[in-house]
Amino acid sequence: MQTEPKLVVAISSRALFDLDDSHRIFENDGKDAFCRHQVEHEEEILKPGVAFPLVQKLLAINNALPQPQIEVILLSRNSADTGLRIFNSIAHYQLDICRAAFTSGESPFGYIAPFGAHLFLSTNAEDVVKALDAGYAAATIYSSSTNVNGSEQLRIAFDGDAVLFSDESEQIFKAQGLAAFTENEKAAAREPLSGGPFKDFLAALHHIQTQFDAEDSPIRTALVTARGAPAHERVVRTLRAWNIRIDEALFLGGLPKGQFLKSFGADIFFDDQQGHCESASQHVPTGHVPHGIANR
Repeated sequence: MQTEPKLVVAISSRALFDLDDSHRIFENDGKDAFCRHQVEHEEEILKPGVAFPLVQKLLAINNALPQPQIEVILLSRNSADTGLRIFNSIAHYQLDICRAAFTSGESPFGYIAPFGAHLFLSTNAEDVVKALDAGYAAATIYSSSTNVNGSEQLRIAFDGDAVLFSDESEQIFKAQGLAAFTENEKAAAREPLSGGPFKDFLAALHHIQTQFDAEDSPIRTALVTARGAPAHERVVRTLRAWNIRIDEALFLGGLPKGQFLKSFGADIFFDDQQGHCESASQHVPTGHVPHGIANR
């Protein structure tokens, strides 16, 4: 039997579990106090973090496939010693996570490539920037107090420019304004946009989707963009050229995205603009992608 390529997601321990109390000890009292706290409490199960439901849904998709095609790995700044509490919690929640890198305070982004990860999720913005600069899809997870989407279906929403696509058009918007941006997109409507940092991750999701009938797919994707007509056409033609399916496309023409994301039921939304992320995180779990002209 031919082995299908795997979708690999790397996640930090603070994105997977609620480690806010431990992190406050680290910031206020230092590394030694943090390590003592973790060892003393290693039998206490950690509460789920903001990305925990996303990880649960990702791993559950394997149950609907002939062979597992999704893997989640842990990339943590903890040491192996303090990381024992994290693995105890992974076992408690019966998460199928067996691979990890514990780096004792160093940035773990260098292990993204050896693990073959398509996506890196972390609460550490510095690590995320390093991953993006090295060419990997990565996002800083924003804390969110929103209710989790109760559906078993995994729903992921993406911004367009500087996330799925390059920021080439956004550069025109920033430099010359909306009128120049719109005119450029009309003129280049039949020229596919270059891929952004999340193109390969979307392609990996799409590959899994193709193994199901559309109405039975455990994954549903959405493009949620501030673009409106006539700038929509280039986006549609770009996805067509990539031969990648997006289940829903919302062209909002500058409207706030939060309520639309809530209606879609996003388990996570990725956007390059910090203001959009802060707004969206009031409604759904959100990942900031510090990439492109908006982050320079």
